[in-house]
Amino acid sequence: MAIGIVGGAGVTAIAAQPNMKSALDHLVAADTFLARATDNKGGHKAKARSLISLAIKEVRAGMRYAN
Repeated sequence: MAIGIVGGAGVTAIAAQPNMKSALDHLVAADTFLARATDNKGGHKAKARSLISLAIKEVRAGMRYAN
């Protein structure tokens, strides 16, 4: 997972947004758990992973916007 930390500037930005950082961490963890699950979910696992991917992108965009 790359958050785009350049020259330490990103560290301060992320630290200033602990709730967004926590949400991002939880989304990444959820995707990891889903990736390990069996595929016999009628397409729902794949859909969930797709939505999590979108959510991760939106959280990152929100973090960039706030800076």
